[in-house]
Amino acid sequence: MTVLILGGTGEAATLDQHLAEQAPDIRAIISLAGHTVDPRPANLPVRVGGFGGVEGLRQYLREEGIIAVIDATHPFAAIMPFNAEHACKAEGVPLLAIRRAPWQRQAGDDWRDVPDMEAAAAALGEAPRRVFLTIGRLDLPVFAQAPQHHYLVRAIEPIGDRLPVPHVEVIQQRGPFRAEDEEVLLREKRIELLVSKNSGGDATAGKLVAARRLGLPVIMVARPPKPDVETVAHVDQVLPWLVAQGLFVTERGV
Repeated sequence: MTVLILGGTGEAATLDQHLAEQAPDIRAIISLAGHTVDPRPANLPVRVGGFGGVEGLRQYLREEGIIAVIDATHPFAAIMPFNAEHACKAEGVPLLAIRRAPWQRQAGDDWRDVPDMEAAAAALGEAPRRVFLTIGRLDLPVFAQAPQHHYLVRAIEPIGDRLPVPHVEVIQQRGPFRAEDEEVLLREKRIELLVSKNSGGDATAGKLVAARRLGLPVIMVARPPKPDVETVAHVDQVLPWLVAQGLFVTERGV
C-alpha cells in the first residue's frame, strides 16, 4: 500500500519531509523525470525516469499497489499530469494535484505575455539585446533561432550545446534567490530584458522584483494546460485529503 508522488518541485521536496515527519506509517515513493542529475536529497525512496506513457504508469500502479497519486510536478510539466489523470482514472486510483498559484502582474511591472517559448524567442526582436534566460536548460534550443542576442543563462546543471549561439554565459545555481542579489546581477551583467516561465512560488520571484525596481521588461511565458482534477495549493492539505479518502487514519482516528 503505497502513495506515489510525482515530483520535481519544491512542493514535492516539502511533501517528502512532511510525510516523513507527520505520517511515517505511510509508504511513499517519489518519482522524478530524471531531467536533473543532482536532485534535492530525499527522505523517501526515489525512482528516476519515465513510466512508458499511460500504459506503463497503469502497470506501475498495479505492480506497486499504489493507493493514491500526488501530482507535484512542475507547473510547466505538459505530459505527465495528463498521463496521471488517464492512468489513475483507468485504475480507480485517487489523484490529487498540488498546483502553486502563478505570479500576478503588479504595479510597475512591464510584462509581455506570450503563450510558449517559440513566441518568447520571437518577442526578443531583431536588434541585439542582453537577455537573461531563467527558463532552465531544456527549452534553450528554441533561442538558437535568435543568435544575435547576448544571453545570460541560469541553470542548475551545465547546458552543454543546447544553446549554440556566439554570445552565451552560463551561471550554475539553484534557488532560492534574493531580490537584492538579483538586482546586483542584473546591473552587473547589464541585462536589458528577462525571459521567465510563470512558475509561481517564492524561490525565484526575486528576479521579478529586481526587474520591477530597474524598470526592465519581462517576457512571461504562460503555463501549459492542465487536466481538470482535484487540486490543492499547499502541501499541508495532502494529509487531510488522504484522510478524507479513507487512505490514512490519524492518531485521533479521523
